[in-house]
Amino acid sequence: MKGLILALQFLTRLPMPRVRADEADFARSMRWFPAGGLVIGIIIAGSAWACARLDPWTGALTGLVAWVAVTGALHLDGLSDLADASGAAHKDRDRMLTVMADPHVGSFGVVAIALQLIAKLVLLHELVEAKLFLPLILVPFAARIGPLVWTRWLPPLHNGLAARFASVVRILDIGGWLALLAASAFLAPAILAAPLLIAVWWLWLRRRIGGVTGDCHGAGIELVETGLLLALLVASHF
Repeated sequence: MKGLILALQFLTRLPMPRVRADEADFARSMRWFPAGGLVIGIIIAGSAWACARLDPWTGALTGLVAWVAVTGALHLDGLSDLADASGAAHKDRDRMLTVMADPHVGSFGVVAIALQLIAKLVLLHELVEAKLFLPLILVPFAARIGPLVWTRWLPPLHNGLAARFASVVRILDIGGWLALLAASAFLAPAILAAPLLIAVWWLWLRRRIGGVTGDCHGAGIELVETGLLLALLVASHF
């Protein structure tokens, strides 16, 4: 239970009870990231469902606001940093890492955040209109399996967040969450796109950057979430 509380403290802005924890406890909490994603998904889907009674756009906007608010835009920050790094130095790996570490947001980062929010809003509208609230719960859950995979099979690039998690993720953890993901496919078969999207992001990081950072995790979560929303929408038309 301590691991779940620590994971929720890191991933969300939800009020959590205080727990005594050291660096090792915090690192091990990464094993609970998908469970934290499930909590986030319930909040998003519940918010969208409650306001969809007014109209689908209101439901979609409320779901998006809940998404950003409950996560504190944590992963959007990572997407912004990686976009700035890729845009400013797309052919120079060392320069990319330098730009990624810069706390300032550049034009590429602003555009990336804007496009990501627009994409989520439009896709949420379509899912709300189709009343696909239950599959929506699974999206943040499935996306947060990604950091376990990327941590396990990519080296950390510096002594930051990714390095703290590097030694704690076990094959058993990944296998267990993937098994739960497979079981959830009975509710939404399109959620099985998650392993493919996670693998594509792993391949991109390995080829372009050669490892992983906290920003890479955040950007990956955002992109996998959007990919899963699109997969759910496409599947709903067949």
